[in-house]
Amino acid sequence: QVLELLECIPPLLLLLLACGLDHTLFSMLSIIQQHSFVQYSFRSSHHLAVNVTGTSLMAQLLRSTIGTLNTSSDTQLETSNLACLPQPRGMTRQQYVETCLPLAVLVLLCLLQVYTYRLRRVIAAFYFPKREKSRVLYFYNKLLRQRHNFVRRQQKRIARQARQQPGMRTLLLRWCCPRWLRQSCTVCDAPET
Repeated sequence: QVLELLECIPPLLLLLLACGLDHTLFSMLSIIQQHSFVQYSFRSSHHLAVNVTGTSLMAQLLRSTIGTLNTSSDTQLETSNLACLPQPRGMTRQQYVETCLPLAVLVLLCLLQVYTYRLRRVIAAFYFPKREKSRVLYFYNKLLRQRHNFVRRQQKRIARQARQQPGMRTLLLRWCCPRWLRQSCTVCDAPET
């Protein structure tokens, strides 16, 4: 069960990294949108008039052709870079829940898997009681062997420690500075409190 829960850690870290990157990118793009907005206002006006004086044929010809150049215009242009700016949209709480939901279901299934294994053992014990009895006896004997091996191993380790003579330096340190050199339990090596 613990190993299966540990296998859920990489997807969880990946999900946290993705959500963190999403939030960072959203923040950066909204800062760019707020502070990069520029609006331009452009006004211009001109009046072009060509006056041809005279009554000759050439003057009349010039008035008819150049007279079309007489123009006047007033231009007022207002534009901005709003269309070029990013329009970020942050994830809603619902989207975050939908993103995290599969991982939560995975963790829940890892936790429930233990109970399904137990249920499987109960069902098998109901239909095959002799097989279940031999299984229980096997695990009980295995547990007794492990306990017996542990006791023998600890006895050998304690006997080995007892055979080793403590040096003069160790004895002196224990006598002078008992706070700094704590003794430990001979069985589990836990420091004494």
